Formats: sequence, structure tokens, C-alpha cells
Amino acid sequence: MTSSHSTNNSNSAAAVAFIGGGNMASAIIGGLIDRGMASAAIRVVEPFEQARVQLKKQFGVDASETANEGLKACETVVWAVKPQTFKDAAAPVAAFTQQALHLSVAAGIRVSSVQRWLGVERVARAMPNTPALVGKGMTGLYAGPAVAKADRERVESLLSPTGNLLWLEREEQLDAVTALSGSGPAYVFYFLEAMVKAGAQMGLSESQARHLAVATFSGASALAGSSSDTLETMRQRVTSKGGTTHAAITAMDEAGLQAAFIRAMEAARHRADEMSEEFGRD
Repeated sequence: MTSSHSTNNSNSAAAVAFIGGGNMASAIIGGLIDRGMASAAIRVVEPFEQARVQLKKQFGVDASETANEGLKACETVVWAVKPQTFKDAAAPVAAFTQQALHLSVAAGIRVSSVQRWLGVERVARAMPNTPALVGKGMTGLYAGPAVAKADRERVESLLSPTGNLLWLEREEQLDAVTALSGSGPAYVFYFLEAMVKAGAQMGLSESQARHLAVATFSGASALAGSSSDTLETMRQRVTSKGGTTHAAITAMDEAGLQAAFIRAMEAARHRADEMSEEFGRD
């Protein structure tokens, strides 16, 4: 089920805490402030001084080096830490956040691990991607069994400014989301790199090739999003037999590009599953 849910809850919501103040936290914080949440209602725990200074300068939020009593006022805690640091970060936070809904954006860390480390029940997970930084993100969501409807709505209110949301029924589906949309921007950038290199080799300037490649991806994605046709039909429509596009697609098929791409995504999904075992243990 997709959601473009938008509420005004952020205008009057109780304080929100972010554990970790990197790019994804900044994207969410920026969206909340744009929607009317007061900077004073946002607290960040961020160990790196440079990041704290930037957060205070950009958003005017309270950014602390370590967890403190101020977290007790927060009804929602967003975990924007790296998977390998989650467990260590949880220990000093747990004492102050028993009352909160916890939302994790850490890849591979299961709800059960978060519940165990923090001693809480209300845990949801999100797998966003970097286009959230420009409000064009795609986020997969999963709610643990103790997460109520009102909690889901709060999650949507927090994340809707970052882009599109998709609720999932099973937690393991988040590994596929990680492989598809979570890592997906890197695939697009990888393909764009190749298109720009090819364009330069064929006589275009690098800036011309980049402009053409980025605009083509953007336009094709917008067309796919607005059409009810299958992707195969849309591809065939611009692939006239014997033409230039047909020559390109044939070369890619002969190189086994599609099969290799599917294997790459399976590797990403497998790694997400491995991370749950590697970083989710006690």
C-alpha cells in the first residue's frame, strides 16, 4: 500500500529526537521544519562536533554530544546511525526513551534487535534513499507488532516531506527494498557514469553528456510513472527493429546486462540479510 499521507501533526507534535545527525537525519529535520515544526522541538545526539555545529547553524536545533535528560520529552526517537554502531549507541539512550516510539533507518537491523537493546516494544523501521535529500525519496516502511495506527500516522508525518512512502507487510521485505530502492540511486549514478563516458567518447563535452543523460533518466522515469503500460511495452515502443535503439539493446542483451543487474540486486539483498546477523547480535 502506498501512502502520500500528509498531516499537520508536525506543527504541534511533542519533541522528536534523532540519534545520529548525518544526511538522512538532516533531510528529515529539514522537512519537519519546512512543515512548521519548531527547531526547539527537535533534539539531536551526534558525537561529531563538526556535524553538531552544522546542524545548529542550518536548523537551529539542540545538538548534544551524548544522550541526556532532554530525551525524556521526546515522543519519537529516530535512529539514523550506521548499523555497526547501533548497539553501542543504544545503551546510553535507553534509560531516557522508554516512553517513545522508535523509528530506525539503519539497514539490516531487525525490530527484535532494537527492542532488545532498548527494552521497548514500539519499534518501526524505514528504508529511505538519498533522493530524500531533495524531497524525491522512496522509503519502505515496516511497523512492529506493538506499533499502533496512531504511531504509523506519526511515522508518515515525519517522513512524508522526504518523498514517497510504501508500507510493507513483512519485515524481511525490507531487505528487498534495500536492494531495490535503498541502493538504487547508486545503480542510476553508475549507469549515468557510463552514459556520460560514452557521450564524451563520441564527441560530446562531459557537461553536454551529463546534461543529456540526467535529463533522459529524469524524463523516462516521469513517463514510466505516469503510464499504465508495462515497462516492457514502453521499451519496445522506442525500439524499432533495425534501428539505433535496437542495436543498443541487442548489444546489452548479448553482454548479459539484465541478468547481471538482477544478480547484483540479489547480492545487495543477501548482504542486508547478513547485516542483520552480523550487527544484530547481542
